[in-house]
Amino acid sequence: MNDREQQVLDRIERARRRRAGVKEERITLAHGAGGKATSTLIDAVFLEEFRNPRLEPLTDAAELEIGCSRLALSTDSFVVTPLFFPGGDIGDLAVNGTVNDLAVSGARPLYLTAGFILEEGLPVADLERIAASMAAAAEAAGVLVVAGDTKVVERGKGDGCYINTAGVGVVEHPWRLGTSGVRPGDAVIVSGPIGDHGVTIMLARGDLGIEAEGLVSDTAPLHGVVDALLTASPGVRMMRDATRGGVATVLNEIARAAEVAVVVDEDAVPVRPEVRGAAELLGIDPLYVACEGRFVAVVDGAETDRALAALRGHPLGAGAAVIGRVAADPPGLVLLRTGFGGTRICDVLVGDPLPRIC
Repeated sequence: MNDREQQVLDRIERARRRRAGVKEERITLAHGAGGKATSTLIDAVFLEEFRNPRLEPLTDAAELEIGCSRLALSTDSFVVTPLFFPGGDIGDLAVNGTVNDLAVSGARPLYLTAGFILEEGLPVADLERIAASMAAAAEAAGVLVVAGDTKVVERGKGDGCYINTAGVGVVEHPWRLGTSGVRPGDAVIVSGPIGDHGVTIMLARGDLGIEAEGLVSDTAPLHGVVDALLTASPGVRMMRDATRGGVATVLNEIARAAEVAVVVDEDAVPVRPEVRGAAELLGIDPLYVACEGRFVAVVDGAETDRALAALRGHPLGAGAAVIGRVAADPPGLVLLRTGFGGTRICDVLVGDPLPRIC
């Protein structure tokens, strides 16, 4: 590493050590995108006020010990537009999103709650369709919706329908997942092609004049493929589902929390041709585009083949691929080895190129 590169890395490290503070006077769409603005908002406002040992890891679900049981608890809200899109709708998205937060935390999903915020004027037929979709998704995932709430806001104040969910699951595997177990030499795996959901939503809005025949959202419950991976490979260090901010943001969160480097081979990242083509037209990197049926796993390097075989043996993991490795230096950074033979820093998402995608 030359002096100039070291200066850049030192500058990045100094910036990261500054205490988080929200510079904006008002909330922007970027604060909900899952990238830098979201992280700052969480650290400076919510974590500052609610800080406790269960919350501080900022994982997809909190692990709670009640008696001899280990439970996982997660909550999520869904504001996607349009409400109905190729491959799914806000109903099955709400179920799958919460099921997946529990699954990648190592839990078997059991129960959900569902809170509806409805806008005056929403067609009852649309609400019935959403509820039926949620019921079908819950049955497919083996979970029950056991509590709920309904609120109605004035016309023009709610954009049709918002859904809030909470999920409870039980952790049955003996080991604990988390960034604390990540080590240099570990393999970084994605469970399938990335970017399908975010690009599908953007094109479904119909205001870009771009079509991608056959492209649908990847929304799906991941607990089955996650269980297959955990059963086959005790060397799984951690998992995260790649929703807002995409795979790139997940990798940055891993690198920072574990104080390691993540080195990614750009050509190894699975992206469907139609997703890549649409993303190029929109000027968006698929690494930052949200998925709703894909997750990132960090696995002991010695168990890479076993983990990959377990994923590919499940329908939802058929396109799984090793996209990189964990290294010791430079700590806290994600490096992307490009198809042209160079290397660049792959930072956290800045701004919000795809608002309201989940």
